[in-house]
Amino acid sequence: MKVDPIEINGEEAQALLERVQSVLTDEDFQIIKGLVNTHLLLGQAVREKTTSIKRLLKMIFGIKTEKKRKKRSGSKKQKGEKAQGHGRKSAKDYTGAGTVAIEHQTLQHCDPCPACEDGRLYRQQTPGVLVRITGCAPLQGTIYEMEKLRCNICGKIFTADPPPEAGTEKYDKTASAMLAVLRYGSGLPLYRLAGLQANLGIPLAASTAWDLSEKLADRVYPAFDELVRKAAQGEIFHNDDTTMKVLEMMGINTATEKSSRTGIFTTGIMSIRDNCKIAIFFTGSKHAGENLASVLAERRQGLDPPIQMCDALSRNTSEDFQTILANCLTHGRRYFVEVSDNFPDECEHVLEILGEVYHNEATAVKKGLTPAQRLNFHKKQSKPLMDDLHQWLEDQLEQKNVEPNSGLGKAIKYMLKHWEELTLFLRVEKAPLDNNICERALKKAILHRKNSLFYKTAHGAYIGDLFMSLIHTCSLAQVNPFEYLTALQKDKADLFANPHRWLPWNFHENFISPAP
Repeated sequence: MKVDPIEINGEEAQALLERVQSVLTDEDFQIIKGLVNTHLLLGQAVREKTTSIKRLLKMIFGIKTEKKRKKRSGSKKQKGEKAQGHGRKSAKDYTGAGTVAIEHQTLQHCDPCPACEDGRLYRQQTPGVLVRITGCAPLQGTIYEMEKLRCNICGKIFTADPPPEAGTEKYDKTASAMLAVLRYGSGLPLYRLAGLQANLGIPLAASTAWDLSEKLADRVYPAFDELVRKAAQGEIFHNDDTTMKVLEMMGINTATEKSSRTGIFTTGIMSIRDNCKIAIFFTGSKHAGENLASVLAERRQGLDPPIQMCDALSRNTSEDFQTILANCLTHGRRYFVEVSDNFPDECEHVLEILGEVYHNEATAVKKGLTPAQRLNFHKKQSKPLMDDLHQWLEDQLEQKNVEPNSGLGKAIKYMLKHWEELTLFLRVEKAPLDNNICERALKKAILHRKNSLFYKTAHGAYIGDLFMSLIHTCSLAQVNPFEYLTALQKDKADLFANPHRWLPWNFHENFISPAP
């Protein structure tokens, strides 16, 4: 016989027990009470297990989005209707493309107009534009065949001199720069690159590619050291870490730690000052808070304590430095997203309020508000929302509307426990809402972990940190990392003497002459 399952909550179960207590013996009542409590515990366990499985699936396959689905207004594009424009990118976005100027084949500036014969033709400032994309190997090669002449009497051979563009090295500076960008900027393992190059007829051994990357690091490391010093002077710090594997370090106890620590991490630190963003990566056994302490050791005396944004894990902070601590609001929100299937109404209420707060932040950014104006704007628009949310969260626990040990109860307790840090943006200028910028930066390290699985040595991990720091900082500054790494090599002497002149946001001033 098929039996439909019955879902009851804690209040309904208590009411049931009160009704049957008077009509049952004490022994039977205890049995019924035990069955009801078991049913509630099993239901909670199943819900939490479902949430854990969903969390595991997200870790394996990734998260598509945590944004709420919005109803789209307006009519849909009709089938076959062509969008305006020629694509997502305009010609000015192709900053690395060469430009070829093409004159009109039959007409010139100031010629009579062939259409009306009365007017004159004048050159327009904006030319017509075509973009054409061609394919080639990441590293290209040229074979120079130099003629040889041999004397038929003395036998001496005379060989033609190579042209200046041939250079003096087999692999020039651009080759090393491209390898670093592919390996540490795009996560392409060297063995895959070696296979690609072989298939395209320009063979390059993986060992050779590593040697070139290592030599490049020896040429440009002063820029990384200077980047760390500049980062230490920041006003806002974001930090977080992710697990990493370094074969040389695995299973080795760190003698410098009070207790043995087997975990290996890559820490991402984002430093922001005057809208200048710097990304720094460190791989090793130290946690994010300890790595941030080593960066802040380079901080000048007399500066105010910076704002530190991170999640609420204790390993993200340290007693070795003083900061104004802020916690990530997205982390608090994520706990409600994970249990929204089990508690749809309650989670919908929380997500709606947080959505309005983020809308206020987007409005402040769009309007270009100053830090003081942004703070006042959030006080007027977001503080009432957050105050109402705080009261609602407290009411859920005090009025016993939520089981404290359920998924929703844990999400509520997390928010209440870290409320002051989660709402720092309502009291301090420039305080961010979340740590998303650092989590996006850590995708560089995660990409390496997914594609290459591990570093072999601590030295290799250091080189990876160096290049990821320089490349991601270039991306934040909207600078071409390939051009940047090439420029550092071409003026190595000045880089070692004056590393402050060779940072991603100012190297053009010292390397590329201004346009006439």
